[in-house]
Amino acid sequence: MEKIWLSSYIEGTPEFIDNAGYDSLRDLIEENCRKHADKPAYANMGVTLSFADIDRLSAQFAAYLQHELGLAKGERVALMMPNILQYPIALFGVLRAGLVAVNVNPLYTKRELEHQMNDSGAKAIVIVENFASTLSAVIDKTGLEHVITTQIGDMLPGLKRMITNVVVKRVKKMVPEFALPGAATFRQALAGGAGKTIERREITLDDLAFLQYTGGTTGVAKGAMLSHGNLVHNVQQSNAWLGNKLDDTPVIGICALPLYHIFSLEGNCFSLLEQGGLNVLIANPRDFDGFVDELAKYPFSYFTGVNTLFNALLGHPRFASLDFSHLRITIGGGMAVQRAVAEKWHQVTGTPLIQAYGLTETSPAAVINPFTEDLEYTGAIGLPISSTEVAIMDDDGNHLAVGEIGEICIRGPQVMQGYWQRPEETENVMEGDWLRTGDVGRMDEKGFIFIEDRKKDMILVSGFNVYPNEIEDVVVQMQGIIEAAAVGKPDEKSGEIVKLYVFADDPSLDAKAVIAYCRENLTGYKVPKEVVFRDEELPKTNVGKILRRELRDA
Repeated sequence: MEKIWLSSYIEGTPEFIDNAGYDSLRDLIEENCRKHADKPAYANMGVTLSFADIDRLSAQFAAYLQHELGLAKGERVALMMPNILQYPIALFGVLRAGLVAVNVNPLYTKRELEHQMNDSGAKAIVIVENFASTLSAVIDKTGLEHVITTQIGDMLPGLKRMITNVVVKRVKKMVPEFALPGAATFRQALAGGAGKTIERREITLDDLAFLQYTGGTTGVAKGAMLSHGNLVHNVQQSNAWLGNKLDDTPVIGICALPLYHIFSLEGNCFSLLEQGGLNVLIANPRDFDGFVDELAKYPFSYFTGVNTLFNALLGHPRFASLDFSHLRITIGGGMAVQRAVAEKWHQVTGTPLIQAYGLTETSPAAVINPFTEDLEYTGAIGLPISSTEVAIMDDDGNHLAVGEIGEICIRGPQVMQGYWQRPEETENVMEGDWLRTGDVGRMDEKGFIFIEDRKKDMILVSGFNVYPNEIEDVVVQMQGIIEAAAVGKPDEKSGEIVKLYVFADDPSLDAKAVIAYCRENLTGYKVPKEVVFRDEELPKTNVGKILRRELRDA
């Protein structure tokens, strides 16, 4: 196919990338931790760990997983933590041990956590105590054999660690009661691996590295199988696109999105690892006063986030007074960047807000706008990045011409291996080696991609995918409800909110009760913000499928 987008590449951007000599993520981690040993790697709560610290501590954790827990190559380890220092230590340890990481949203409900543990077949989990009560309620229904708990302040120095953990647990009462007999602590795990040597298991680019869960069309989350090669190549693609934009300033990245999310996992955790950059971990980005305080401490040069995050920061009274003289790159992904937000960001910071596009299934980077200082907002999601091809296809898999609207399809070394134990779902999204994204768009004559609509019914809430089937499956289990349909409704703050239509035979039910039920069974961003009760059955096709689009357009 003709790659018309190449003519729009910034000079020096390669058409192709390779694996840069890395045979696995283990190689990427170990080589760069040693290459940048003396540089700061992660900062959080006033403590900074160097790459040498991360190298040493993750090796201890890897040795513990191998020698103390006896986990075999390819077994799954779940990580259920916010952005704290324990996360990169545990993640790198899992990967160096030849194991597979299963990222878990700490805010998952009991139902969601039970499903993900059973679907992934995870043998072990590392979990922050703040969320351990959820695990405690379902662990007997899972195949988990090992639990490692950690407290928020565990990686802080002595007295500060003790004070922080006491305040979190006793003063702020942020740790509900839980019972996990036999669980080890994270500090015990590190001590247990100290002095032991990691067994050098053979790991190749084709080996599985992550089960990265995303919403399912059948109403349950499914694990995208991301290999070592998928992530190694995506790091090379991202850094090739970055070019020399950070060469004149210390590489300091603001990591406000959770590292368990694919965007910051690749864009911050791994890409800045190769850059030898510092990741400033923001554990609670919703505390905007504290967030701005942290920003004031660092000459940050690299910033990733979603439209809602940038918009909220721009609205903070102290944000505009920060020092932006080192800022070179701001990337917005996960949801559409709005023109007003992009233009205001450029005005306040002096740096364009670059829109990017990707999916969990593409590790995630696939399409990014060029990193140019004079970039103006056009609404384009960008150009296909190095070693990536994008085609606009019709429903029969035919390639459409420039300007024609069809489904955006992607192929490249970052495309997933498939969905874990779901061959039919994999087949539904793969057209040969092309991934069907479910997004409808077009390509212009310069190779820029524009999204016009979504083919699938997915709802995008603050950059997180919400799948209507999952919400509906939960709601119809509520006594008195006969039918339910979830649709997305535009929202200035979060891009979209979940709006729920309900047909019930219990006149005593109201929206408050339905929302309360959803809160018990769904993560917060999936909970409907509006509930509409209908006096008649929901509209359907002649084969009985609910017409969500008709409800959405009502």
